Amino acid sequence: MRYAIQLPIHGRYSDVRVLAELAYEAEKAGWEGCFVWDHIHVQEAEPVMDPWIVLTVIAIATERIRLGPLVTPIFRRHPWKVARETVTLDHLSKGRLILGVGLGSDAFGELTTFGGLYDDRIRAEMLDEGLAVVAGLWRGQRFSFSGKHYHVNAALFLPRPFQKPRVPIWVAGTWPRKGPFRRAARYDGVVPVAGDLETSITPFQLGEIADYIRRFRTDDRNFDFVQIGITNGYYEKEDTEMVSRYALAGATWWIESVSPARSLREVRERILRGPPKDRLPKAE
Repeated sequence: MRYAIQLPIHGRYSDVRVLAELAYEAEKAGWEGCFVWDHIHVQEAEPVMDPWIVLTVIAIATERIRLGPLVTPIFRRHPWKVARETVTLDHLSKGRLILGVGLGSDAFGELTTFGGLYDDRIRAEMLDEGLAVVAGLWRGQRFSFSGKHYHVNAALFLPRPFQKPRVPIWVAGTWPRKGPFRRAARYDGVVPVAGDLETSITPFQLGEIADYIRRFRTDDRNFDFVQIGITNGYYEKEDTEMVSRYALAGATWWIESVSPARSLREVRERILRGPPKDRLPKAE
């Protein structure tokens, strides 16, 4: 099990310097990743930062932790722009980027505000095509693509990603919908969610997800099962027992979620207390 924090980028967390400081402190406290939300708007009209600029500053402020967006809705970004941004950030961080992607939703009013696509099926089509374009451009060879939503004509994108064979891609999905998890099986990891901002996937559900995805895996590359949740850092026994249940169900990453309602003082204290540790026996 590896451990990361996930930071919002709006409201009291809309200061890029503060986010970089939190990431730096997380690295020093033993966390292995720092991921950020990707939103362009929230309903309360709070200040919002751009996730790619936030990640750039975090990459500069840290040396070891993995970083990335959780998650980027491809439908509202040109995939060739995503390909360029991710390669640049992967080189800047010397291979620490993970690209989290998903359909996006109207939970924060982004579709409503900007006339977005309400049909999940269309956003899913755009996600599949967008990922094909991003991965194709990352190869650093002449690449063409003709789809329903995107077209590329003999593009050559250089440099290739710092990581080999490419930047890892984690795909988010709402369980028990099956489509997102078949999509995730084609890439490098899955970020399952329960469909709202309050409920977490249970260890039993994570086990179901792991069994389902393994049915569709076509190679033996490492695959990450990402669990997002909250521990308090004060009650070590309770925290480690909870995380261990997810580890037994197949989780490879624990992402400590930071609510935008929590004060910076509370979050900094939680980060400095360090990650919860599962109690599974370690491999020799």
